[in-house]
Amino acid sequence: MATESSEGEEEGKITGGNKLLVIEDDLREMGKKAAWSVSSCKPGNGVSSLRDDNLDTYWQSDGAQPHLVNIQFQKKVKLQLVVLYVDFKLDESYTPSKISIRAGDGFHNLKEIKTMELVKPTGWVYLSLSGNDPRETFVNTFMLQIAVLSNHLNGRDTHVRQIKVYGPRLNPFPHQPFQFTSREFITYSSVR
Repeated sequence: MATESSEGEEEGKITGGNKLLVIEDDLREMGKKAAWSVSSCKPGNGVSSLRDDNLDTYWQSDGAQPHLVNIQFQKKVKLQLVVLYVDFKLDESYTPSKISIRAGDGFHNLKEIKTMELVKPTGWVYLSLSGNDPRETFVNTFMLQIAVLSNHLNGRDTHVRQIKVYGPRLNPFPHQPFQFTSREFITYSSVR
């Protein structure tokens, strides 16, 4: 699992971070299929800064906590991993210290699925959405909400530099038990 790359992790608490984004091959980035919104932002530091693949830009909230990032999909999707880039060394009191992840069909029925405490994180932080049951490897949802409940040093506004959302890579042939990658194998994979 990708959470192994965090330096230190205990129940509900993550310390450190990873300088390089390392994702397993069986996961794909799902954020491009979603509509993103935030509860508030400073001018020039909005949603586009979360999704631009530039670690020098960031979303900065502007208002009372909790600060929210809403990720809405047109159809129900399977999500397995949320990855945040935060930098305590650069952002100090703007760095999130407690994050809640909620899922549901819309704003009216969001349920908290995970709460994590971040201890001076610098780099990519991996938040697995899998449950306690080994069969629960993903969350099937229309909407994901990431709530920043508190910041380090009692900071008011928050900085998040990047957010990526990953789900399982689907088999392109639904009734095919194998996942062939070459065109030649795919051509001969079905019997007429």
